[in-house]
Amino acid sequence: KYNIVSAFIKSIRGSDPDAAVYWMARMLSGGEDPRYIARRLMILASEDIGMANPEAMLIAHAAMDASEKIGMPEVRIILSQAAIYLAISSKSNSSYEAVNAALDDISKGKIEDVPKHLKNQYGELYKYPHSHPGNFVQQVYKKDKKKYYNPGDNKNERLIAQKLLKLWDEK
Repeated sequence: KYNIVSAFIKSIRGSDPDAAVYWMARMLSGGEDPRYIARRLMILASEDIGMANPEAMLIAHAAMDASEKIGMPEVRIILSQAAIYLAISSKSNSSYEAVNAALDDISKGKIEDVPKHLKNQYGELYKYPHSHPGNFVQQVYKKDKKKYYNPGDNKNERLIAQKLLKLWDEK
C-alpha cells in the first residue's frame, strides 16, 4: 500500500498525470478509501504546489469534500480530475521550506519578543496598512531580518518576489 501511495505522490510531484491516474486507480481497485486519497491530495497541494498555484488547494479541498459526500464509483472521477490538475500544476515547496525553517529556529531557542507596536495594549503605535497608499506601510513585524519565505522559480512566485522587493526595498 505505502509503495503505491508513494508512487502516486511522486508521480504528481514529478508532473506525470498518466502515472498519477494509474497509481490512484491501483489504490482504488485495491479498496483504498477515497477519503485517504483525497487527504493525500490536500497535503500535496500545499507541500508540493503551494504558492506556485494556490488554487490547487481549492481543487484538492473540493475533492476532499466530494470524497466525504460522494461514494464509489463516481468519486473516482473527481479524484482523477484533482490528481491530473495537481500533476500539471507548477510546483513549489517554498511554504513547506518556510515553516520548517521557522520551526527549526524556534526549536533552537531563537525566540523574539513581540515588537511593542504590535502588542495589543500599544495599538496606537501600530501603523494600519489600509490607511496608507497601496494598503502598505513599512514597519517592523519581526526584528530578525531572516527570510523564511523564499519565492520559488515559477510564474506566480516570480511575481510575488517582484512585489515583495518593490514593497520592502524601495523605501
